[in-house]
Amino acid sequence: MQGAILARATSDAEDRLLSADEPLAGLQLRCGGELPGKIAIPSLLELVRRAHRTNLRLAQPISAHDGDDTVTAWIEVAPRGGEEGGCNIAVASWRLAPIPPEDLVENAERRIAIDRQLAEINARLDPQQGLLAVECAGEGEDVVEAISAMRGGSGRPWTDFVEVKGSSHEQPLHWRLLDGARVTLPGSARNWTASLVPLGAPEPGSAGFELYLVAEEPPAPKPRRNRRKRTTPIGREIAPVLRQPIARIIANAETIRTRLAGPLAEEYSAYAADIASAGQHLLSLIEDLADLEVVEADDFITAPDRIDLADVARRAAGILGMRAKERGIVLVAPQASESLPATGEFRRVLQVLLNLVGNAIRYTPEGSQVWLRLERLDDRARIIVADQGQGLSDDDQARVFTKFERLGRSGDGGSGLGLYISRRLARAMGGELSVESAMGQGARFILDLPAAE
Repeated sequence: MQGAILARATSDAEDRLLSADEPLAGLQLRCGGELPGKIAIPSLLELVRRAHRTNLRLAQPISAHDGDDTVTAWIEVAPRGGEEGGCNIAVASWRLAPIPPEDLVENAERRIAIDRQLAEINARLDPQQGLLAVECAGEGEDVVEAISAMRGGSGRPWTDFVEVKGSSHEQPLHWRLLDGARVTLPGSARNWTASLVPLGAPEPGSAGFELYLVAEEPPAPKPRRNRRKRTTPIGREIAPVLRQPIARIIANAETIRTRLAGPLAEEYSAYAADIASAGQHLLSLIEDLADLEVVEADDFITAPDRIDLADVARRAAGILGMRAKERGIVLVAPQASESLPATGEFRRVLQVLLNLVGNAIRYTPEGSQVWLRLERLDDRARIIVADQGQGLSDDDQARVFTKFERLGRSGDGGSGLGLYISRRLARAMGGELSVESAMGQGARFILDLPAAE
């Protein structure tokens, strides 16, 4: 036992606290338990249960929240054995410390990230909350009417196309009053929440806003139709149904992990982080399998248009900038003055670049750089994603675009489909995706598309 014994307690075979000295008795009551009664201190209950399962004497520190303070104590649990079972509990090194204040800025950024993940509709607004651009990330048929109206109402306030619940005031209200408001969309029976992210400094909103509309329920599944036999286990109808509940699991786990819902012991925060990570892995796998079915369909075509490869590259770098920063990696994107017109489908080109840049961030050393470079060769427009990783051998370069090929990696959350799908997309747009590399000299993944005048 570390230090002098401050309190003793006993429990029975059903993990009820039969008796306890102060300060353990008081903490049991403040945690919502009774004396005698079921152990209400989560970390103590876990330790007692583990002692029961192993029938071993266990000793370790535990922590618990006690009002505005955190309790840290050294606990020794000794199973009594015999017919009555139960444990003898000894407490030492009881310490109280104030719970550190929450980082409001970090919490706000986390909430915005969650809303971006869940949003089925997102829009860019001007400083007066007028619509500039609208995108639909979901696949619910009930949003078609709202999306069509919003796209045809450029410049009008976004509140013209929704009904703000519980508000009879003239719209739009100040953005702070609309952030978090519940709204209804024409043609949709679902409940929605609006999230407004102000842009610009020093006055928030001076450069406009990002609008995210998040549904509180998943979209209704599409009616089943007679289709030819699937080549993959996840069909285009199933993926949207799975995407929303899994995204909510991730969002709820992140809410718990970041303690947005209230104070939480560190070990439970770590459990929530594991849940969020597993959810992200599962969601990525579902997306990859759904994309695989799309690109392998006999009738798959793209919708090529005039795009600016430099703009798409800057967007990809912006989306993955925080992930790169977490690993100390610098993303070098094309300058704002650079432009390279090409012919391709914007969202498919962005999808390919996100995969290439994401791979570069994942496999290049911490503290290094990843470059996105532009090239124009005759009638071809190229963007090159170059990293400072360990490089690929000739054999690996021949295999890297193979379906489900992960080059022997394990535990990195990948499905081995990203590069296969990216090459299929590039070729469907009349382009090509290739790699140049040498061991110890990094890798250069090259997306080649038809140039546009």
